[in-house]
Amino acid sequence: MARPLRVLVADDNPLNLRIAARLLRDVGHSGVLVNGGRQALQALQRQAFDVMLLDVIMPDMDGLEALAELRALERAARRHTPVIMVTAYDLPEDRRRLLDAGADGYVAKPLDAERLAAELARVVP
Repeated sequence: MARPLRVLVADDNPLNLRIAARLLRDVGHSGVLVNGGRQALQALQRQAFDVMLLDVIMPDMDGLEALAELRALERAARRHTPVIMVTAYDLPEDRRRLLDAGADGYVAKPLDAERLAAELARVVP
């Protein structure tokens, strides 16, 4: 197994957060859970994470808005946090749109431990 990762998980649905936390534990990683895009950006200002799982559709600040703001902040700081977008939409054009927006990876809901572990291993060196 690869080294244990510290993963920031942003989703507005408490059930999705619990599922993500359990799946991360199952594959040997730890998760810090936040409710929405705005809280994700605040958490990233307080501490570093190896990678972020970011839901696309959230009410306060959706995943694409949070991703755009994160990438702008990173350009100024010359840092990069890998971001895996999480969405129920699983068409090739959805994947392309998210990657073009600056995401490093993509997983479709419902989350599955094997696919999540594979995508984490792919985006985090």
